[in-house]
Amino acid sequence: MKASPISAQQPTITAPRFIAVEGPIGVGKTSLTKRLAETFHYDTLLELPEENPFLERFYHDPKRNALATQLFFLFQRSRQIQDLRQDDLFEQVRVADFLIDKDPLFARQNLDADEFALYQQVYNHLTIDAPVPDLVVYLQAPADVLMERIQKRGIDAEQNIHSDYLERLNVAYTDFFHYYDKSPLLIVNCAEIDLVGNEDDYQLLVTQILACSNGTHYFNPKPSLL
Repeated sequence: MKASPISAQQPTITAPRFIAVEGPIGVGKTSLTKRLAETFHYDTLLELPEENPFLERFYHDPKRNALATQLFFLFQRSRQIQDLRQDDLFEQVRVADFLIDKDPLFARQNLDADEFALYQQVYNHLTIDAPVPDLVVYLQAPADVLMERIQKRGIDAEQNIHSDYLERLNVAYTDFFHYYDKSPLLIVNCAEIDLVGNEDDYQLLVTQILACSNGTHYFNPKPSLL
């Protein structure tokens, strides 16, 4: 296995201090978040879908359970953001598997007009002065790849997800990040690469992360033969 670009002898300050990894369900953002945290010796800030009592019900009956599911996640994430605000950001370094700014994306997909208006009021109140990441890593993959990965990991509640829902999410994510400019953005095409299981693929990504500055960057590697 190749040595990591970040070693015990090298200061982690060369990496962005607050990284958010984003992308649709099944794209691998949580697994990558954990690996980046290990590489950079950072803490993690993770979504906790297993704590949401409405999520499985949402996958079975989206219309009836969308608002409760969305609000639970919003309150959960806002508590985590509040904890982050209370910390000294000059001392703490983290990798998160969510970007709070993206939260309304799911709400628009799943809520009717009245529900979304209620959600938006709560969102605006809870996300005031949310910390802005130093880098956002946006993972992309086609809906068929996402579906294959969802089926492979075999989480029971997720087996009710349909490809048309993933298609709509992909469109929403693409639109959202087309206009995102709050922090540097690295868009990664991970349809044919393995950023967790393949060391060469992963090290190429780390190199890209360390090289990112202002603006939007694209990482579209060829799949490794290893």
